[in-house]
Amino acid sequence: MRIESSRRLRGPNRYLARPVQVTRVLLDGFTGRETCDFPGFPERLLDLLPGLADHHCAAGAPGGFVKRLYGGTYFGHTAEHVAIELSNRIGREVSFGRTVGTQDPSAFDVIMECPADEPHESEMSEKLLETAINIVVPLTRAEPPPALDLEELQRRYEREKPGPSTEAIARAARERGIPVERVGDLSLLRLGYGRHRRLVWAALSDQTSAIGVDIAGDKELTRRLLDEAGIPVAHGGAAPMIEAALQLFAELGPPVVVKPRGGRQGQHVYLGLDTADAVRAAYLAATADGGEAVVERQVGGRDYRVLTVGGEIVAAAERVAAHVVGDGGTDIAGLVERANEDPRRGVGHARALTRLAVDEVARTLLSRQGLSMHDVPEHGHTVWLRDNANLSTGGTSVDVTRRVHPSVADLCRRVSGLVGLDIAGIDLRLPDIGEELPLDRGAVIEVNAAPGLRMHLEQHDVGATIVDALYPAGTPSRIPIVAITGTNGKTTVARLTAHLLAGAGLRVGVTTTDGVMVGGRTVQRADATGPRSARVVLGDPTVDAAVLETARGGLVRQGLGYDWSDVGVITNLASDHLGQDGIESMEDLVDLKSVVAERVREGGAVVLNADDPRSRELEFAGREIIWFALDPRNPLVRRHWDSGGRAYLLADGWLVELAGRRWVPLLAAHELGGGFGGAARHLVANALAAAAAARVLGVTTARVAERLRTFGDDPADNPGRGTLLRCGDVHVLVDYAHNPAAIAAVSDLVDRVWGCERAVAAITLPGDRRDDLLRESAAVVGARFGRVVLYEDADRRGRALGEVPGIVRDELRRVAPDAACTEVRTVDEAIPAALALARPGDVVLLLYEKIEPVLALLETLGARRAGEGGVADVNLGKTMAWTGTG
Repeated sequence: MRIESSRRLRGPNRYLARPVQVTRVLLDGFTGRETCDFPGFPERLLDLLPGLADHHCAAGAPGGFVKRLYGGTYFGHTAEHVAIELSNRIGREVSFGRTVGTQDPSAFDVIMECPADEPHESEMSEKLLETAINIVVPLTRAEPPPALDLEELQRRYEREKPGPSTEAIARAARERGIPVERVGDLSLLRLGYGRHRRLVWAALSDQTSAIGVDIAGDKELTRRLLDEAGIPVAHGGAAPMIEAALQLFAELGPPVVVKPRGGRQGQHVYLGLDTADAVRAAYLAATADGGEAVVERQVGGRDYRVLTVGGEIVAAAERVAAHVVGDGGTDIAGLVERANEDPRRGVGHARALTRLAVDEVARTLLSRQGLSMHDVPEHGHTVWLRDNANLSTGGTSVDVTRRVHPSVADLCRRVSGLVGLDIAGIDLRLPDIGEELPLDRGAVIEVNAAPGLRMHLEQHDVGATIVDALYPAGTPSRIPIVAITGTNGKTTVARLTAHLLAGAGLRVGVTTTDGVMVGGRTVQRADATGPRSARVVLGDPTVDAAVLETARGGLVRQGLGYDWSDVGVITNLASDHLGQDGIESMEDLVDLKSVVAERVREGGAVVLNADDPRSRELEFAGREIIWFALDPRNPLVRRHWDSGGRAYLLADGWLVELAGRRWVPLLAAHELGGGFGGAARHLVANALAAAAAARVLGVTTARVAERLRTFGDDPADNPGRGTLLRCGDVHVLVDYAHNPAAIAAVSDLVDRVWGCERAVAAITLPGDRRDDLLRESAAVVGARFGRVVLYEDADRRGRALGEVPGIVRDELRRVAPDAACTEVRTVDEAIPAALALARPGDVVLLLYEKIEPVLALLETLGARRAGEGGVADVNLGKTMAWTGTG
C-alpha cells in the first residue's frame, strides 16, 4: 500500500460537518484481499494496538472494528482505523473515519477527521496514515513493523496545535455558536463574520490598545507610569549601560533584580543579586540581545498573577518557581526527569505546564544553593531551579481567586485602566493576596499584555470570559448568509440576490464565477465559487450580508467556506461535471450539492425548484422549504401552499409570492430587468429564487419589485449572462451556457425573440466534460440551429488539440446533417466568422470561455450594448403572448 495524493477539506463537506483529510491510497498487492486472508494478522495488530478493540466502526458500539477485522475487511479500511488510533494516542483526538472505493478497484479514498484548529497546511493526517500503512504491511507477513516513535509524532503535533490560551478562546467561541477560523499556524483567530468579525491573538484582541501594549512591553515605562499614579512599585530604573546598572545597585542596595527592559515570559530575569559582580553578570546576560536592562530593588513576599478582562478580575494565582522536592534517595537530575514525566508538562506552551529545563540559569542557581545535579537532597527539601515564577520557565501555580482582598482587586482594576489594556496579566509581590493591601510592603512588579491563560484554565473558563467581553450578551457574531448552488443559474441568482439586498441598504459581499464583489465593486477577478472566496467576504468587516455562489469544485476540493448559512438555494440539478473528482453519477452530484442545504441553520430556509424533478425529491428537516416554479399549476406548490408553506410563482404574467393565505403580485414578468420582456424563462426562474432568498432576510415586497425592475440597468449587474449587443444590423447574445440544460434554455430565449431560423450559434464547450455530455450538448445545438461556428477553448483541460470540436462536429452531423458547420480555432476567429454568416436582423448566439476577451473583441468590431428596447421590434408580440399562462 502507498499514498498517492491527499487534500484537506477545511469546512463542512459531504463526509462530515468538520474538517477532514481525504487521502488516495493505492492498494497494489493488497487489491481485493482482506484481513481474514492473512492468518494471525488480526491478533498481531491487536497485540500491538489494543486500543483498536474499542473502535466502533459501522456496528456503532465498541468491538465493531474487531468483528470486521476477523470477518474480513479491506486494508484501506484497516489503515484508516490504525491511523485514528495513533492520532488519539498522541493526544490528537478525532473519532470520524471512512474508507470509500473509487472507480479503480486498486484504490481507496481514506477520509479522516482533522482537529478544527489544526493548521490547514498540516501534513499530520497524511503522516499518521503513512505510519499506519508501515505498521499494517509488515504484520501481514508476520514481520515486526518499524519502531513506533509516538513521542516524535506527539512533538510534531504539539508544535502545530494552538496553545492553551488560543485553544480555550476558540473552544469558548464555538460553544457560543460563534464562527472561529485559525489563521495558518499562528495564534491568531478570526471570530464572527463580516461586520461582526473580531480578531484575537492569544490573549490580545482587536480592542486591545496598541499604546497599552507598548507601555506594558516597556518595563521601565510601566513602572514610572504606575509610580506617578500612586501605585506601589519596586524602586529602580533603566540602565542603558553597565555603569548605570552598577550605580543603581549602589543606590538601591541588595538584593536587586535585573531584567531586560523589553523582556517577556520571564526570560533573562535575575533575582536575589547581592554583589556588584552578580549584577554585572546579570546585566550582560539580560542585554545580550541588545537593548537596555532594568535594575529594581527586590520586593519581598509571594508571587501572584492577577488576570483582568474588561477592567474586572477574573482569575488570580500564586505562582511558584520551578523546583523539585527531595525524596532522600534520588539525585536532582533524577528528580527533574521524574517531574518531566508528568503528562501536563510539555515543550513551550503546548500543555498546562512547561518542562523543567536544566540550563545555565538552573546550574547557577543550584550553585548558589551549594548543590549540583548529582546531589541527593534530603526528604522534603525544596531545590529551586529558577528564581522567577513564570510558568514558561517551569513554574507551577495555585488558584487564589476566591482569596483576593477587595483592596488588591481595586488596585488591579486601577492598574489595567492606567496602562490601557482590555486583557492584562498583573504581576504582584505581596505578603498575602488575601489581606489588606499594605502601604509599605508589596508592589506591582509587571503588567503583561497578551498574558498566558493556562495557569487559570483548570479552575476558570477564562476563554469564555474573553469571548463574552468581545461579544456581550445580545451582540451578534454573524451576518446573513445566502449560499447558492445547483447546475445552472447560480451566478445570476447570486447577482440578483445581492442586487435585492443592496436595495435594502445593506453592503453586500458576493462571490460568483467571475469574481468577488464588495459593495458593488469588484475586489477580486477569478472563479470565486469556492471556500477561499467565501472567506474573503466573511472576513471583511465592512460587509453586512454575504451571497455566496457555491460550486461543485470548491465543495469537492475544500468543503464549504462557512459553518452555517441562513438561506440555501438549489437552482436545479442537471447532468454536468460527471466523471470528475469522484462524482460519477447524478446521485453523487445531488448528494454533494445538498451539503449547501444541509448546512442551513436550524430554522433557516431552503429554496428549491419545484419544476426540477430531482429537487422535488429532496428533504431537509428543521428548515423551512420554499418552492419556486414557472408552472403555476405545479401540484407540489399547490399542496405546499395549502399546508401553510411559502412559494414564488410565475402566474398570469406576474411574479407572485404565496405566503400564508395571501397571493401577492410582485412584478409583471415583462418588467423584469434583463428578462427580454419575459421571454427569458430561465431568468424569470432565477428571479423567483432570488426573491425568495431576499424575502427570507426581510426585504420588503415593494423593494423586491423595484430592484427586480432595475436589474441589468448597469452592465455590471450580470455580465456574460444574456448580455445583448448590437454589431451593425446584427444582434449578438453572449451567454455562458456550457451544458445541455443551459444551452437548451438560452436556445429557447433565442427562439422566442428571434426564431432559431434567424440565428447563428458560435459555440465552445469545456474539455473537462465527459464525451457523452459533450455529445448531448451538441445534439441540443443541432436540433435548434442551422448555422453553427465551432471553436475551441484556450484551456483545453487535458484534451488533445481539436478533440472537443471533433466530438461536437461529429454529433452535429449525426443529428443535423443539413446544418452549415464552420470550424475555426479560436474565439478571435469565431466571432467574425459568425457575423459573416448572419444576415441583417439575425442574432449570433455566442457561448464563451472567458468573458473579458470576448467583450473586448466585440468592442473592437464596433459592437455596442443593446437595451431591451433594441429587441422590442424583433418579436414583441410573440414575447408578450408567452408571458401569460393561458
